[in-house]
Amino acid sequence: MSIISSDDWKDFVSTHPDAHLLQTAHWGRLKAEFGWEPVHLVRDGVGAQVLFRKLPLGFSLAYLPKGPVGGGIEGLLDELDAVCRERRAVVLKWEPDAWEAAGGPPDGFRAGPRPVQPPRTIVIDLEESEERLLERMKQKTRYNIRLGQRKGVVVRQSGDLDTFNSLIAETGERDMFGVHSPEYYRRVYELFHPRDLCELLVAEAGGGSASAGIPLAALMVFARGKRAWYLYGASSNEYRNHMPTYVLQWEAMRWARGRGCTEYDLWGVPDEDEETLEAGFTKRGDGLWGVYRFKRGFGGEVRRGAGPWDRVYSPVLYRLMEFWTSRG
Repeated sequence: MSIISSDDWKDFVSTHPDAHLLQTAHWGRLKAEFGWEPVHLVRDGVGAQVLFRKLPLGFSLAYLPKGPVGGGIEGLLDELDAVCRERRAVVLKWEPDAWEAAGGPPDGFRAGPRPVQPPRTIVIDLEESEERLLERMKQKTRYNIRLGQRKGVVVRQSGDLDTFNSLIAETGERDMFGVHSPEYYRRVYELFHPRDLCELLVAEAGGGSASAGIPLAALMVFARGKRAWYLYGASSNEYRNHMPTYVLQWEAMRWARGRGCTEYDLWGVPDEDEETLEAGFTKRGDGLWGVYRFKRGFGGEVRRGAGPWDRVYSPVLYRLMEFWTSRG
């Protein structure tokens, strides 16, 4: 079995600058601190970081996020099967680093009922000039960016995780969605920022008013190779009419573009086709519908990732696991 160490995996991924963020050793280390076991496999120039999570009675769930690296999965299947069976995996859940194409799942896999990562997203082409990027946005979004700038919203790079955690707790309570623990976001920043893979941007009230310097919104933006990702964002209940989230997102795009990135992934909208999204976003605000209203304005393309594909090792336990999960 071609299992390698985390350090060797780091060296392997460094030779693939466009490998996905979720296949980096730093992501594996992060998940290891929060209940997962990363295992790294390489064979004939193709590799995969697989995450294992313990289940009751000695079983496990295996997850391959946004890989493999360096080629297709076919040549790794024997190694994947061996390591999954060794760890008594009920299923290997695979979300490829590829966009959805016609056809069903690959041989040996079935369509998984529940994704781990949001399958549908909006991707913005950053190869355009800043003027052209603004032109491609919805008129209201472009207006809100300029309004925020006129109101003096200032965006700066920051290491203030206390402010970020305070804002994200406020956002989760207001918009009724789950957030990670403060320690999770702190470890994300500590693992990725020193390696120049992540920046924390904070939008503050500006000008000479009494509100100057008050943090209004914050986000973590990630970049690797030609791609950038907006994974975590938050905003205050105060001064929302200053449009800080619009200015903040625009500055994150400019940051990614300055890094040489050609794509900016807004990471997560409702899993519906674009026609359904456009027909429904004015009527719905639940789940990811509210963020779709915001994200659509930045002028990107709606895309859906391939998968999730499930490779089942224990059909009976798989059905029980899916039944139990569906109840939640």
